[in-house]
Amino acid sequence: MRRDAPLAAERHSAPKRDVSVDEFTAVLDRHGIARGVLTAPSFYGSDNRLLLEALDAHPERLRGTVIVEPGVQVEALAAMDRRGVTGIRLNWIRRSSIPDPAGRAYQALFAKVRELGWHVEIFLEGPKLAEVLPQVRASGARVVVDHFGAPDPAQGVACKGFQRLIEGLRAGDTWVKLSAPYRLGGANPQPYVDAFLDAAGPAQLVWASDWPFVGHEESVTYTQCVAWLEQWIPDEATRRVVLSDTPAKLFRFGARK
Repeated sequence: MRRDAPLAAERHSAPKRDVSVDEFTAVLDRHGIARGVLTAPSFYGSDNRLLLEALDAHPERLRGTVIVEPGVQVEALAAMDRRGVTGIRLNWIRRSSIPDPAGRAYQALFAKVRELGWHVEIFLEGPKLAEVLPQVRASGARVVVDHFGAPDPAQGVACKGFQRLIEGLRAGDTWVKLSAPYRLGGANPQPYVDAFLDAAGPAQLVWASDWPFVGHEESVTYTQCVAWLEQWIPDEATRRVVLSDTPAKLFRFGARK
């Protein structure tokens, strides 16, 4: 991330400091993490240059998820595929209105994603996820849902979006990130983790640190993020699937073209 990079007009956050890919890989090294996935933030919109440069610097170690316009050409996606991109991100959180994922433009985009073997990552409030997730799944593309599905904290596991997420996990075409519990409105994430494991076991779960914790830089550490996962999933063998086996397949490590 760079503070002097152009910022998108429609964004819900901004970088507070510059962050280099070498700083990120150093954090991974200190915590014994072999590989990482870079997720495009909202504040650069569809400008993925910094992310792609980071992937170029560590082609075997890093993968990425980009933000694109729905009309992006398949050739542009294929070029990003060769640089280590494995998915697109719909960062639609905190918007008064969101695009129509069932419309022709986005369904065509999801078809391109499906053909590349990529995934569609969704960051959206749980109540809105209830409508959006089934429409994305209907395209046949694989789906990764951010931050436990961001359920309404007042409803918890009964949130309609959370229930649609459970359906996707059971169907085997949807994955969920165990990440950023500090973005859950004060809710305890343990019931969410237990529901995920009950629905699909660890094969549909991946862990993410959310580093560098945009908006929470002063209150969260990477070490805490590792410790939280150990607390949520105390069984080492189950945790290994979440940390290693599932992300290796989902993000196609070892499959650079």
